Amino acid sequence: MALRVGIIGTGTIALDHAMTCLNNPKVELTTVCDLSADALAIFGDRFNISKRYTNLEAFLKKEQLDIVIIATWGPSHAEVSIAAAASGNVRAILCEKPIASNATECEAMLTTARENKVLLMEGFKWRHDPQHIKIKELLDSGRIGKIVSVQSTFSSPLVRFAEPDNWRYDRQRGGGSVYDTASYIIHFSRFIIGEEPYRVYAVGNYITSSDVDMSAAIMLEFPGGATAKLTSSYEYGYCQATEVLGLKGWIRADLPFDQRSVREQEFVEKEDLPATLEIFYDTFDKETLSFTPINQFAMQLDNLVECLETNMHPRIPPEFSLGNMRVIDAVYESMKTKNPIEIGSG
Repeated sequence: MALRVGIIGTGTIALDHAMTCLNNPKVELTTVCDLSADALAIFGDRFNISKRYTNLEAFLKKEQLDIVIIATWGPSHAEVSIAAAASGNVRAILCEKPIASNATECEAMLTTARENKVLLMEGFKWRHDPQHIKIKELLDSGRIGKIVSVQSTFSSPLVRFAEPDNWRYDRQRGGGSVYDTASYIIHFSRFIIGEEPYRVYAVGNYITSSDVDMSAAIMLEFPGGATAKLTSSYEYGYCQATEVLGLKGWIRADLPFDQRSVREQEFVEKEDLPATLEIFYDTFDKETLSFTPINQFAMQLDNLVECLETNMHPRIPPEFSLGNMRVIDAVYESMKTKNPIEIGSG
């Protein structure tokens, strides 16, 4: 029997999740919930979903679901996730990134999920891409020695094409480059280095007379001596430059986070975009690995389905997501105070 899936939210990211569900024979998209009746009608008709709700409480009370996908604005993630986990009618929650607005909210989400035996996973789809699985394999094998530095930039020139009412300009809807592009590279550096940073220093640029950050430069220090130098932006040219430096060589990843050939929200259409890994050795030899574009949403859903079928731990444990929120909290505090911030373990 197919696993029953319900989606909360009908925005752009929900379309990707819905298409992924339709193409996975192990799941059935049975219901959708959104505050807007008009948006709900359009979404429900497009994906032939008959069960539609504008009230979250009714949705969670009446539907028995194996998976709930939370695709709402970031600031509502905690409230929606906690309600879903406490409902008794949900087995697993896939929550879009960032998982919450801050670490306190995330802790409450984890506690509720744990108490109700609900699997909670954050929607960082790139973590399921073969490129990133291979990067971790290479590093764990000692191919380039101990990791001492990660340098990563994730930027998009949003200011050149987005309308003034775009959600990314609105903190109340989860806007700002730190919550968005920086969350990727903070997650990546923690994943690659394999430790939690103990100190953060960050500076940012803001929209005039606003608390919404357009760019941020971030330095993370790790207990083992490694560092991460990260740049996120809505102002700079489109860039996903990522390098990992070890004691015996280094790795460069091209297009590590988003290979989609069509980016409607950025008005870009290109042919399929392959990704590459280049491994450089101290001998000046070089190895190149190429990865064809893949549907990261599909890989993400496959991982979640496998977890439900086998009781396997998810590729992104919720505790790892909590660590990311602790770093993001510290980044914002450092940007505000203009001082380095020590990160507690909670």
